[in-house]
Order: sequence, then structure tokens, then C-alpha cells
Amino acid sequence: MTNISAAITAVGGYVPEFILTNQILETMVDTNDDWITSRTGIKERRILKGDNKGTSFMAIQAAKDLIQKNNLDPKTIDLVVVATATPDMKAASTSAYTASEIGATNAFAFDVDAACSSFLFGMSIVARYIETGIYKKVLLIGADKNSSMINYEDRATCIIFGDGAGAVLFEPNQEGLGMQDEYLRSDGAGREFLRGTHGGSSNAITEKSLKEKNHFIYQDGKTVFKNAVFNMADAAVKILDRNNLDNDQVDWLVAHQANKRIIDATANRINLDPKKVMMNIEKYGNTTSGTLPLLLSDYESKLKKGDNLIFAAFGGGFNWGSIYLKWAYTS
Repeated sequence: MTNISAAITAVGGYVPEFILTNQILETMVDTNDDWITSRTGIKERRILKGDNKGTSFMAIQAAKDLIQKNNLDPKTIDLVVVATATPDMKAASTSAYTASEIGATNAFAFDVDAACSSFLFGMSIVARYIETGIYKKVLLIGADKNSSMINYEDRATCIIFGDGAGAVLFEPNQEGLGMQDEYLRSDGAGREFLRGTHGGSSNAITEKSLKEKNHFIYQDGKTVFKNAVFNMADAAVKILDRNNLDNDQVDWLVAHQANKRIIDATANRINLDPKKVMMNIEKYGNTTSGTLPLLLSDYESKLKKGDNLIFAAFGGGFNWGSIYLKWAYTS
């Protein structure tokens, strides 16, 4: 019996039109372009505007971009997974609505939430579905409308996050390409340092919480930075060691776009040439679940069949990890 691996065969992306620059933020909070750029590497971020437009709007656009570029019949999709920390609703699946809107009428769907690691963990989940041999086409979308939970009077968080979505299609591969290995971890003690309560069951939105602005995202920057630098880099090192890969054999680092200093630290830990590090944080900021697939969308034309990609992410929970994937096609 031939081994089946889960390979990415198509990508798509979407970011909203409105650009929130550092210069605009200077008029909103006590900050400036030099301060933001030197500490995060971010110059601008995209914000989704419009009544009743939520995460699903961007997920749908990213999926349509993938479908149109690859002339894919959405009815052939078996499963749609939306990785997100900002679902449209608390009690209705964002993925189910997304699947229906893109015409994936033969697919079942569900959401995955592991904060900024949502897409990374989603890769692990959908790979298992493909490897069973039962499902042939699985659409994984990473999307977040972070602006829905940001206090734009809090300079510690409003400078970091943006809105966006990316989509990838996983299909079976028998050439040894696709998912190779994964190292995923969680530590629930970290949730006090990075959280977005916004109406969770233990943090209901009340008149008091609204007045005290407790429903917005909170981040203890120093603690999160310290843990992210160590854990993202550590996970990447473990993946390389387990698979006997040296830095010359790594073609691309696909790292969560939370902070340029964290990305640089991860690349430095594995002694990787900066030219091999995917980076778009200056344009989009931290789009949470959208960062990894948006990187693939932006860099698709540079990827070649057989390239070794190392994914790494860290997010609230704490959740983190690394995945080794061999790219399956040349554009």
C-alpha cells in the first residue's frame, strides 16, 4: 500500500482595502512610526470596514481567490475548516456559512481556535483527514477580524493587529511531498498573559465589563515576547533535529507574523539566511490565524516543487509549534 501524505496544492488570500498606517495611529494614540517600526516591524495593517462584515467575509474572499485561480469546482471539496479566534458568532459555525457561500455544498465544515496557532494546528488536523484516504480535497482557511476585539486607545495592542485571511487546499500526495513532521505544544498557564475574553462563557459581556473595557484583547507584552521567542525557536530546532535537516536544506521559514524581532530570533536560532525568511508583517501586522496562509499567498510564485518549508507559530493559550512540509508544486 502506498503511503499518502497531505500536500498543499493551491493557495489564495484576501486583505481588506482600508489601510491603517502608523501615521494614522499617531493621531489616535500616544505613539509614532519610529516607535512602532523599531519594536514590531509593522508599517501598516488592513482593517475590515462595513456593517455586518465579519471573519466569514474575508474567509469567503480568500477561498474564492483560491477557487478562481485554480479553476476549482467547489462541489469537489470534501471538508472546509476555518481556523479563527474571531468567529462571526458564538453559536453558529463560521466555516459552515463560508462553505455554503463558496458553493462547497458537498463538504462538511467546522471551526478551529488555538489563537495565533489556529492555522498551524489546523494543518495537523486536516492532514489526518487526507491521510486516511477517505477525503481528497480539504480547504483550510485562516481568517481573523482582529479589529473587532481591539481597543484603539490601547497602544500596546492596537499597533499590532490587523485583519486578513488566507486559504490553502490540501490533497493526497504519493510522491513523498506535503506534511512530513510536526511538533505542537500548549501551556494553559499562559492564558492570563494574552487573552481576548470578548464574551466567553466565564467572561460574559455586561454593562460593567463594557464600561471597564474588559472585553477587549489584553496582552502582557514582555511575558508574551519572552515566551514566543523561546518557544517558536525551540520548536523549529526540534523539527530540524528530528528530521536531520541543516539550515542549508531549509528553503523557507514560514513564521507567524506577530513581531519582526520574534521572527528574526527564530531565524537566527536555526542560523537561517534572512533571504529564506518569509516576511509581510510590515504590510499586514499580526492577522492571527491569517498570517501563515497569507505568507504562502504572497510568496507562492517563489516556491518550487520539493522546497522544504518550516512553519512556526506562537499564540495565546499558550499554544505553539512547528511543522515541516515539502512544497508540492511550482507555479
